[in-house]
Amino acid sequence: MNTFDYYAAKYLEYCACRKRLDPKTLKAYQIDLNQYNDYQKAYPEFYSREAVDSYITHLHKEYSPRTVKRKIAALKTFFHYMEYMDLLEENPFSRLDIRFRQAKLLPKTIPFHSIQAFLSTLYKQKEKAASEHQLRCCIRDIAVIELLFATGMRISELCSLKPADIDFENKSILIYGKGAKERIVQIGNPEVLSALLLYQTAFQADIEICGYFFVNRLGKKLSDQSVRFMINRYARLASIEQHLTPHMFRHSFATLLLEQDVDIRYIQRILGHSSISTTEIYTHVSNVKQKDILFNKHPRNLMITGNS
Repeated sequence: MNTFDYYAAKYLEYCACRKRLDPKTLKAYQIDLNQYNDYQKAYPEFYSREAVDSYITHLHKEYSPRTVKRKIAALKTFFHYMEYMDLLEENPFSRLDIRFRQAKLLPKTIPFHSIQAFLSTLYKQKEKAASEHQLRCCIRDIAVIELLFATGMRISELCSLKPADIDFENKSILIYGKGAKERIVQIGNPEVLSALLLYQTAFQADIEICGYFFVNRLGKKLSDQSVRFMINRYARLASIEQHLTPHMFRHSFATLLLEQDVDIRYIQRILGHSSISTTEIYTHVSNVKQKDILFNKHPRNLMITGNS
């Protein structure tokens, strides 16, 4: 008799080969499915509506709404696969109400002046480099941060860039996003292009050996964690107290474009969002900024009248 483990393994293989999902997404799915597997063993059948319904209640008791939403989505797509492959007579989710209110968490952004201070610190460290090794590290770090902020790409997308993905002649980058979706993003700022060209020249040999555009000090593919350490280091040097993450550069990129009256559909395409609703979260951030301006920066506050 085929077990949950058997079908879960088949599903993950399907996600990897047919849907070409990112390894991190596959790992998250596996963790979520394993968790359900441990819970459902108290029930006669893993595909029973009772088991799934009880598990969802358990999730709400143990986790934040955002985590619950992700874990339910992982389980729902698994049972959708089972239904698609004619392995179930009835999908347990077909008559389950899984809707719930979720507080809207606004993306955390970096103030414009902090981004300026961060970039300024990067270039100052390059000027002060005391050795060839320090200079090379600064050249690479500048290229990484400039590209993050110039394109709004995800950190995983940046670390996975191949040399052929960057077209210096046409000033564009081919980005492989979530779900194996591709998009092309142009680079219009000359300083960003100069930073990338300088990096490519300095690391040409390492890039050819590694096969990836960004390499670490050992000549291997640059990791997400290395970029996080890099950002923390320069934030300290720039005396920025706010905790910065790679994804905050993406959020800041989108929010600042929106504040420059860029159409949200263009921002959606640049970020690689499949749904406009995902991009619309930035309109809420922009509204917060608008409220701050109207409450605290409006020139009427500076005017003294007889009623003041």
